[in-house]
Amino acid sequence: MILTLIAKRLLIAVPTLLALSMIVFLMVKAVPGDPAQLALGERASKDALMALRHDMGLDRPLPEQYGLFLRKLLLTGDLGRSLSTSEPVAGLIAQKFPATCELALAGMTFALVVGIPAGLLAAIWPATLVDFSSMSIAMFGVSMPIFWLALVLTWIFGLELGWLPLSGRLGIEFNYEPLTGFVFLDSLLRGDWAMLRDAAWHIVLPGVALGTIPMAFLARITRASMLEVVSQDYVRTAKAKGVSPFFVYTKHALKNAFIPILTVLGLQFGALLGGAIITETIFAWPGIGSWLLEAVANRDHTALEGGVLVTASAFVLVNLVVDILYRVFDPRLRVN
Repeated sequence: MILTLIAKRLLIAVPTLLALSMIVFLMVKAVPGDPAQLALGERASKDALMALRHDMGLDRPLPEQYGLFLRKLLLTGDLGRSLSTSEPVAGLIAQKFPATCELALAGMTFALVVGIPAGLLAAIWPATLVDFSSMSIAMFGVSMPIFWLALVLTWIFGLELGWLPLSGRLGIEFNYEPLTGFVFLDSLLRGDWAMLRDAAWHIVLPGVALGTIPMAFLARITRASMLEVVSQDYVRTAKAKGVSPFFVYTKHALKNAFIPILTVLGLQFGALLGGAIITETIFAWPGIGSWLLEAVANRDHTALEGGVLVTASAFVLVNLVVDILYRVFDPRLRVN
């Protein structure tokens, strides 16, 4: 059944990604600037510009240009070359995306560790000081702009207290040569515990800044879902049988309230993978978000096409995983 579900979701994802590729292609083409001029510079001759436009297919009609782009993508996986660096876009994405994945995982870990317990406590003791405090934290998280919160965290914990590093993935004393591109995994594979500790310290501030908004959403949806579930008969029956309140709320109620929580979790994690541009820029994090921002500034059309398409594909993959997890937490979906 799971394989059938995956096959169906992949069949749905194909036209979605095709439509997305067309939208991204047309939007990038609408960006002002001549890619050939950007690649060769302002002093390039007209003959050189015309030759490069012909090589890039820019002198052809838009439908034909899109067809060439799609054929290269589907047959060879070629996303083209960056106009600003002349490097393969696929290779640049492979370098940048692991950093964004690590940052997104750190932010979502913070959101889960803080958001779900806050929502759970608020539902267990509604209309109390605990409920008010938890929802105030959630309101603070969703209301504070990321750039402001990131700067405040940097000022307090980086500059004033000096507890945490301000930017980057690692300190300058480490000569990091990637194996997989994931610093934490590479540190474990090499047994370099000093690098692992340093990477953990570096990811704290950007992870907290990035995970604050998902934390707020998770806290609020957990509270709402739990309040709906705890009023059900099976919860009252478990309490009447003398089951420990901890097991009533965590094993029975929370599991049945987890479907809407899982939906929000998937959407927020997909959004984080899409590129945390503000957070990565403030903390000089070398991920896909800051790279796409540079591509916009440089009018690097090829990099924009490839970067947006890959991040959208990651979002589709996250939604596929969420659909599968629905069956884990809700037996009724497995039966149906």
